[in-house]
Amino acid sequence: MLPVHVINPNSLVHVTASIQAAVLGTRALDRDCAFATLHAGPAGITTQAHADLAATLVAQYVAEHAEQAAAFVVACFSDPGVFAAREVTRRPVIGIGHAGLMHALSLGRRVGVIAIASSAVPRHWRYWRALQLDTHVVQERALDLSVGQSGDPAIALEKMVQVGRQLVVDDEADVLVLGCAGMAALRKPLQDAVGVPVVDPCQAAAFATAAQLGAL
Repeated sequence: MLPVHVINPNSLVHVTASIQAAVLGTRALDRDCAFATLHAGPAGITTQAHADLAATLVAQYVAEHAEQAAAFVVACFSDPGVFAAREVTRRPVIGIGHAGLMHALSLGRRVGVIAIASSAVPRHWRYWRALQLDTHVVQERALDLSVGQSGDPAIALEKMVQVGRQLVVDDEADVLVLGCAGMAALRKPLQDAVGVPVVDPCQAAAFATAAQLGAL
């Protein structure tokens, strides 16, 4: 049985470890997973230039492994390279950003997103408009931390709770989505603090991948 390849498009190995813990923790996939760090990628994808570079690297990785995987998961909230990758493989290619939003809409009607950086927000909105999902997002607010800091509870959790409460109280979001793969380990403590469902897009992508493979 071929494994699912889960691709971290940035070069941070500890972010890949966080992605791996989130995906395997769901127990959604009934097969092995291969977790890849794209070491030629940027140390975090926060700008359009980062996303453009990552998209090329993701498409190259998928082309090189097209016959060695049952499916591919692109583990970056911007879903860089998803469309290019689908041109070079017959296997399913799932972006965690799209999967995360779709899962959130099964839990609520007003989605709030926690971004890692303000520079990422316009890119996310462009993507949601292309997917025709923008009307379901009430607001996106940024932590303005580095991707490397995003999963560190000593650095990120207090600010994440503050931003999450703003989304719930001020923007009336009834479900939140973590807008960076590196935040996965903080999903549960954030959910406990804000009192609404919080979606980790890596976990959402694991369930979406399992559903697609089950339908083949």
